Amino acid sequence: MTKTLVLYFSATKTTQRVAEQLAQKLGADIHELRAQQPYTAADLNWHDPKSRTSVEQHEYASRVAVDPASLPDVSGYQTILLGHPVWWGIPPRLIDDTIDNLDLNGKRLAGFATSGGSDYGRSQRNLARTLRENHSTADLLPGAVVMNGRQIDQWLSRLQLTD
Repeated sequence: MTKTLVLYFSATKTTQRVAEQLAQKLGADIHELRAQQPYTAADLNWHDPKSRTSVEQHEYASRVAVDPASLPDVSGYQTILLGHPVWWGIPPRLIDDTIDNLDLNGKRLAGFATSGGSDYGRSQRNLARTLRENHSTADLLPGAVVMNGRQIDQWLSRLQLTD
């Protein structure tokens, strides 16, 4: 069995719960990413066009600094499952900064997300673009929105990560 890391960002604990289920099912290590400047409830108010997340998500070149202390050493892992919420149809900008700051060359990377209504299509394209911008040789596997145990099992089966 290959060594797998479940790496995730969760502002409201929803993605954290899914990440914990994934790690348990796979017997994988788990690691939480944190923003250098933590998000407040006001920052997360998607109804406010001036909230921090509204502004960040609408600026293409925006990067949200990941707390360097929360970046793991990924050298010992072959497969990384990168979890995040979906904000405005794409991963939080912190995920781009995470990819910018990790050496993912030669790794298998699959994104997973929690979402109240979006599918994973735009998030998958965003991850692919960020990997290209970093000239990464990571093998990007199909990602998915997974909200419950059944969806987790189906996704892991499609990725051939379970027996």
